[in-house]
Amino acid sequence: MAAPEAAARKRRLKGQFAARAKRPRGGGRQLEAGMRGILITCNMNERKCVGEAYSLLGEYGDLLYGPEQLPEPAERLSGSEREEEEEDDAEAALKKEVGQIRASTERQLRRFQSVESGANNVVFIRTQGVEPENLVHHILKDIHTTKKKKTRVILRMLPISGTCKAFLEDMKKYTETFFEPWFKAPNKSTFQIVYKARNNSHMNREEVIKELAGIVGSLNPENKVDLNNPQYTVVVEIIKNVCCLSVVRDYVLFRKYNLQEVVKSNKEDMQQNPSNVSEEQNSAAKPETMEENLKEAKQEQE
Repeated sequence: MAAPEAAARKRRLKGQFAARAKRPRGGGRQLEAGMRGILITCNMNERKCVGEAYSLLGEYGDLLYGPEQLPEPAERLSGSEREEEEEDDAEAALKKEVGQIRASTERQLRRFQSVESGANNVVFIRTQGVEPENLVHHILKDIHTTKKKKTRVILRMLPISGTCKAFLEDMKKYTETFFEPWFKAPNKSTFQIVYKARNNSHMNREEVIKELAGIVGSLNPENKVDLNNPQYTVVVEIIKNVCCLSVVRDYVLFRKYNLQEVVKSNKEDMQQNPSNVSEEQNSAAKPETMEENLKEAKQEQE
């Protein structure tokens, strides 16, 4: 390569590098409005939780959607380019940065990709080409049936079918459309709303539940609240300024979507003692108490 051409190319690469350095880091790698995925709580070991999540989701994702088609690896550098890297360390560093950009783009195309959740002991796995509610329900149904423990640090696994900004007006506008597949006439269902907020102090729990319940009722007045054994549970998880939403089935049966508790539950005993079933369901379906919220908050702070 002629010296003038090499110098011009170097200047272009430096300009690209400088422009990238000015952009905020973490773009697309942190939880934000517009994402879909799976919210996972864990017990003090987020790195191991991510590993377990990839393993579990990969196993069931392949069963439901077939093997993942991975993107082609970035093109290898040619021999002449390798020689230039050896001759010019600065240009080698710039090429390494380009390679990192390519790798980042490939990660964004993956079926499951961990992003920063914004809260301790909480992992968010963004999904591509996957229905989070169907996938998580399938996992819990299988674990509930087989009683086979498949995770050690994962506690709850909640599908997140939609996200919006965590401000009441944004949530009201978003849910007017989001709730339609489950609650808009002629559909009618019994439901409950469960609410959890982390690292957010400007939202009011009672106000959010009241407004969202009103929207469900406006879609069909025959939708009714049932805190014992509802057909659907509206899950509202707020982290910082992002509201994560889903409408799930079998929330009571699957012990609030807790993988550890689902394994412990004894299906045969429940069938033999229906009175105990009703009592268990009533206990599981009640909104989280103040003591439970304080306990969870303490765990997050630790």
